[in-house]
Amino acid sequence: MRLAEVLQPRWAAPAGVRAAFTLRAGGVSQGRYESLNLGSHVGDEVAAVAENRRRLCAALALPAAPCWLSQVHGTDVVELKAGPEAAQTPVADAAVTRERGVVAAVLVADCLPVLLASTAGDAVAVAHAGWRGLAAGVIEVAVAALAAPVGAVCAWLGPAISAAHFEVGEEVRSAFVAHDGQAAEAFLPNPRGRWQCDLARLARQRLAALGVTAVEGADACTYADPRRFYSYRRDGVTGRMAALIWRE
Repeated sequence: MRLAEVLQPRWAAPAGVRAAFTLRAGGVSQGRYESLNLGSHVGDEVAAVAENRRRLCAALALPAAPCWLSQVHGTDVVELKAGPEAAQTPVADAAVTRERGVVAAVLVADCLPVLLASTAGDAVAVAHAGWRGLAAGVIEVAVAALAAPVGAVCAWLGPAISAAHFEVGEEVRSAFVAHDGQAAEAFLPNPRGRWQCDLARLARQRLAALGVTAVEGADACTYADPRRFYSYRRDGVTGRMAALIWRE
């Protein structure tokens, strides 16, 4: 049996904080979902998704099954705890936990996954930052949920669609620039009268405004690498990858 393939984030997380980002190889899904699809909401076979999730738990020796979210491109954050509540699927786009052995996770296929940890190692969080959630403040609510002192947070930005492939309209640019004029630097005009949007740069700007300067990652484009990554904008019907974080 082939093991689920994952990226191990390289970042300044303290000892005792574990994190991973899944790639698309090492699962059993077929066709458009080949092969490690972890999304149960995209039309894949239920049994295949269940087996993929089992393989993920085995490959990472997870202390518990991930706490999956029902993501809606919003800004709600849920605090995860061990026990019966862990089996629920709350409607949220960010999660925080202070408990050991609780695995927070978000699913992505172009949107930006943001992993967060307090430098004290006593709290971790994850956020699903598509452009809507990012503009609305999902990173801000996730950082606030950590309840860590200013400057005592580190972040990792996972693989997402890059500016070269993320074309958006004026309404997207305006949503960010209205919040902070500096956001204009993350949009380049293209010959079609639209904009190429740099999600990672926007996320770094939002984090910097919060005093989070220990930010790493954002070095892979999901759209440009079909062998390793799912991409909704590239493929339409496709699978989902996961960004996970937990305290040992």
